[in-house]
Amino acid sequence: MPILINRNQNEKNTSFEMNNISKLLQKRIILFSQSVDDEMCNLIVGQLLFLENENSTNDIRLFINSPGGSVTAGLSLYDTMQNLQPDVSTICFGLAASMGAVLLSAGVEKKRFAFASSRIMIHQPLSKVEAPWSHLDIQIRNGSYFKSVLNNILSFHTKQELSQIEKDTERDFFLSAKEAKEYGIIDDILI
Repeated sequence: MPILINRNQNEKNTSFEMNNISKLLQKRIILFSQSVDDEMCNLIVGQLLFLENENSTNDIRLFINSPGGSVTAGLSLYDTMQNLQPDVSTICFGLAASMGAVLLSAGVEKKRFAFASSRIMIHQPLSKVEAPWSHLDIQIRNGSYFKSVLNNILSFHTKQELSQIEKDTERDFFLSAKEAKEYGIIDDILI
């Protein structure tokens, strides 16, 4: 999925200049630096699949700086990460909050990192109910379902007891890089 932005025909050998994202993709680096939404996750899923098709053995590095966002969009990215042949290494630079923290934890074990000044935050999913009163029970069940899914994902990747995850995600739970390592969201700190 590299994006070619300029074809220079003035030189003997035709050359291509690639934008910065394309240059990063050549090095198997994906930058996720915004809210988790359908458009961004579709783009990143496409980049992951492109890189897997190019080489199914070399690691892919996913750099994350995200305040979180859509649970369903994030789960589409999560499921893709879990089913790729190449290992996906996750690196937090800045903030990995909410769904961003779930994605950070979902990197391959021993390949999840954060820079020393990074912040990580986990919590329960937020609700945005826009439904008739008669449908509120449906929305509550759906919200409870996603809360359970996310808590189980965090428990699986961090090796924390599910009851501990449930307790910690009742409110915003902020961690430093060191605390995130102790908690099991990441494996090491980059300096």
